[in-house]
Amino acid sequence: MDQNERSRVWLGVAALVENEMGEWLVVMKRYGGLDGKWSLPAGFVKPGETVDEACHRELKEETNVQASLQGFLGFRTGVLKYDISDNLAVFYLTAHTAEQQLIAQLDELYEVRWMSPEQLAKDERTSVMILELLALDLSAKPVRMDELKEEDNIFGYTAYKLFF
Repeated sequence: MDQNERSRVWLGVAALVENEMGEWLVVMKRYGGLDGKWSLPAGFVKPGETVDEACHRELKEETNVQASLQGFLGFRTGVLKYDISDNLAVFYLTAHTAEQQLIAQLDELYEVRWMSPEQLAKDERTSVMILELLALDLSAKPVRMDELKEEDNIFGYTAYKLFF
């Protein structure tokens, strides 16, 4: 696969963050197909990052929230205009909100807020993915392996995590 082909394979992450009151952290996007919709904090994985590291970074950048990773929820994949492979790893995190101030990254977002699942279910601005997540019994799968033994590292990984 050449560089042009690799640039048409996207890998993103999204964070479903729940607080101690059972509310979900949602953002209202300012661009693209999700413009004006409630969605999850999300973004692209950068070179040198694992998907969970990217999830924490994007969450902090977009909302100012730090949260504890509970595990992997699922994977969304699609193809845009028969050309771009668009892939998204979705993680479940928990946050204590008493000491954290929400700050929206205003160049990408209109707003960030905590909303109850009931509020999200009734709001016509809620994205399709959140509506689907609302229908699930959230049971994240924790990281299965977060490093390799030296003798198993046949490819030279500097970071390695396994989620099932």
